[in-house]
Amino acid sequence: MSVWAMIRRWFDPAEVRSEGTTPDYRFSLANERTFLAWLRTALALVGGGLAVAQFLPGHRLRLVIAVSLFALGALVALRGVDHWSRSERAMRLGEALPPSRFPAILALVITLGATALLIATLV
Repeated sequence: MSVWAMIRRWFDPAEVRSEGTTPDYRFSLANERTFLAWLRTALALVGGGLAVAQFLPGHRLRLVIAVSLFALGALVALRGVDHWSRSERAMRLGEALPPSRFPAILALVITLGATALLIATLV
């Protein structure tokens, strides 16, 4: 699937509904709640980036951490909408839900970021 087709599927509900059959609404609503949780996580990361940029003492590590949090927030938002779209498609086609390593990677990156923030705060 091309990147453009993937992005078009994110913004066109008719594109998602054009394949397969309608799943039980409870599953679609659960998928949507999961997507909204990804968006809350993305907003928290962006908010954390703003807090770091505003309140951490002014040195280079502050900029690195703030920009990293902004970028991670953007990545999480995009990953959330992509996962929602792929999961909805899989449910409609009766396929297994798509596996994802992203939550584990996100947890690792946040752990590394928290460690860097701790070091920056103590130094």
